[in-house]
Amino acid sequence: MQSKDKLYQTLNKIDSSGYKAYKKLQNNWYSFADFNLGIPYVQGDPFARPSSVFLQVSADRANFPDWYLQKNIRIKAVEDFLTRQIASNINKYVKGHRGSGKSGMILIARTGQEVIERTSVEFNGKKIEARIKVGLPARGRTVMGYQAQDMFFKEIPKVVEQSLFYKNLAKDTLRKHVETIEEQAILRDKLTEKNLVAFIANNSILPRKSGISEEPMNKSEAIPFISPPEEEVEFELPYSGKIKGLGIKEGITLIVGGGYHGKSTLLEAVSRGVYEHIPQDGREYVVTRKDAVKIRAEDGRRIEKVNISPFINNLPQEETTEKFCSENASGSTSQAANIMEALEMGTKLLLIDEDTCATNLMIRDARMQQLVSKKKEPITPFIDQVERLYQNQGISTLLVVGGAGDYFDVADQVIMMDEYRPRAATGEATEIANKLPSKRKKEKGQNFPELRGRVPEPKSFNPRKGKKIKVRPRGKDTLQFGRENIDLSYLEQLVDQGQTKAIGDMIVYALKKDILDGQKSLPEVTAELYSRLNKKGLKDISPFQPDGDYVMPRPQELAAAINRLRTLKIK
Repeated sequence: MQSKDKLYQTLNKIDSSGYKAYKKLQNNWYSFADFNLGIPYVQGDPFARPSSVFLQVSADRANFPDWYLQKNIRIKAVEDFLTRQIASNINKYVKGHRGSGKSGMILIARTGQEVIERTSVEFNGKKIEARIKVGLPARGRTVMGYQAQDMFFKEIPKVVEQSLFYKNLAKDTLRKHVETIEEQAILRDKLTEKNLVAFIANNSILPRKSGISEEPMNKSEAIPFISPPEEEVEFELPYSGKIKGLGIKEGITLIVGGGYHGKSTLLEAVSRGVYEHIPQDGREYVVTRKDAVKIRAEDGRRIEKVNISPFINNLPQEETTEKFCSENASGSTSQAANIMEALEMGTKLLLIDEDTCATNLMIRDARMQQLVSKKKEPITPFIDQVERLYQNQGISTLLVVGGAGDYFDVADQVIMMDEYRPRAATGEATEIANKLPSKRKKEKGQNFPELRGRVPEPKSFNPRKGKKIKVRPRGKDTLQFGRENIDLSYLEQLVDQGQTKAIGDMIVYALKKDILDGQKSLPEVTAELYSRLNKKGLKDISPFQPDGDYVMPRPQELAAAINRLRTLKIK
């Protein structure tokens, strides 16, 4: 550990030198009055990825009450709060761009409406460590040492002072942030007590500002969500007390209603309910089973040895579908594979929107059944397997339906959205189904097989492009993995580019640690990987020094990314 004076002197000496002179700062730690500053990585030029800087405050100086350290969910919530606090204070105290390229920039990982485990801030009983990026300033490729001094000795200390010391924080706001997030986790754990798969609290604001914003619609414009009395359930929470709202029951639930009345908005809120949300998001008390998976058709995706026989069987030329492969799957085969891959990973809740599905996989009405006999149709539609999924496998389905009224025959619960207001419609749907029989015949499909996990072949994963490992996100929806680009754009529950980055390095980590060993199934690989990271922290996947840009993905999205790698081979 060197004195901060050494850093000051070094910046003096290298002023007006070539940019490479900044490398003298790399791998050094400097002691300031109330914190330590580490520089594990220095960028090669002002246009490259900004330098890594760690800001470390001892626990006794930060002086957070022990209450915040008593539960993992509280620690996660504090880390999230401090990340947002640092971002706010960077905007307040940092001058920003000065010089060429990324000169003068100070950054921390972006946050959204969800609260997810991150590596941007580490909070524990010994220290707080914030991991930021700093664009070391230059004019052209000439060091601007005095500008760097301003950043390290004026701006960064102010950000640390206002962000990482408990005495300087808005204590009531912090406490509310942590309590809200903890209550969501508690509420999610309580779902099974009432045989529910999801819960939407009364007065939630589900609509977003726009199609490109995740922020809530202004309360003066939005219609608050209020549960129909017949479907209302109540929970007791430690800080908020009694909370009431709509309970989505285990089994088969339909969301119906006219176009633009809020069906997909409700499903979207439920699909994001696998994560905790910040206070004032509007969906902070919308919670869903952690393992819920949004299913859709995905034309063109690759499929590798997936047993889709419960939905598609008896193909022409006697082609088997028990180990189905395709380089360019159709809508129906891709959706069938997406369902079976989700089941392989242990989901107990499928979320489906009719609008994004393959129609021929969802329904075959009576007229089509008469025209095209079952002998000539290899597809067993989802409507004829959804009950079997629940009765035999314990897997529930929440389905948005706008046109396929035949699903009334299999529904356990029907919620109608009417101008963003839900009302109970189970009885009405049942009455209509009795008065107007669909006249379609239930088609007998294959039973669902024992879900044995497929075993990935390690040699089919090559993260190298040339001699170097090249694994990086290209936005949220694309992951470069060696010479391949993995398309993640249809994984609607992937919400942060940091998750995409983590997925890439988690795969590489699993290869290096022989977790992906050619013996373990995909569920076993993910289970061991997450077990290790729960002990060592998500930062352990970083190939160099701890990286502040990782966000924890769910096992479901990690497995989905592996399944979409076009070189994947299953043993």
